[in-house]
Amino acid sequence: MSLMSTYYQKVAPKLMEEFGVKNALALPRIEKVVINVGAAEALSSKDVLEKIKEQIAIITGQRPRITEAKKSISTFKLKEGDPIGVMVTLRGKMAWDFIEKFAKIIAPRIRDFRGLPDEKFDVRGNYSFGMTEQILFPQIDYAKVDKIRGLVFTIVIKNGDPEKSKKLLELLGLPFKK
Repeated sequence: MSLMSTYYQKVAPKLMEEFGVKNALALPRIEKVVINVGAAEALSSKDVLEKIKEQIAIITGQRPRITEAKKSISTFKLKEGDPIGVMVTLRGKMAWDFIEKFAKIIAPRIRDFRGLPDEKFDVRGNYSFGMTEQILFPQIDYAKVDKIRGLVFTIVIKNGDPEKSKKLLELLGLPFKK
C-alpha cells in the first residue's frame, strides 16, 4: 500500500476526527516537496553544479534546475545572476514516494539519528529538514561522489498549521523526537 493511499484511507479519517474537521478538503495534505542544494564553490568551478545536478537527478528521478543569485554581495564576490545552487520540486506521486523513501530508508541511515526535530515547522506548517550528506540515499554511487554535500528538503503542506502538520507527518510515519 502506497503512502498516498494510506493517507486517504487511514490518516485523513483520523485527522478529521481529532481536529473536528467536517470537510475533507480542509484537512492538511502534502502539496509538494522542494529539494535545494547550495554550492558556494560553484563561483570558482563551473562543473560543480553539473555534478550536483546529476546527483539530485539520480535521487529524485527528475531533472533539477540551476538557481541564480538574487542580488550581488561584494564580500562573497557574488554578482546578481551567478549560478549558486540547484533545486527540484516534486509534486503528486513523486512527492509522496520521496516522503515514503525518506521515512523508511533514509532517516534510519542518518548517523546518530534520534528522530526529526519538531521545531523545524514554519508558521504555515511547512516542514524543512537539512541533511549533511547526499550519500545517505542508496541510489548514489559512493565511488562517483567528488565531495560530501548537504541538502535541504521542504515538505510544503496545504491547509496546515504547525500542530496539524506535525500530526499529519507523524501519522504518515516520519519519526519525530519523543
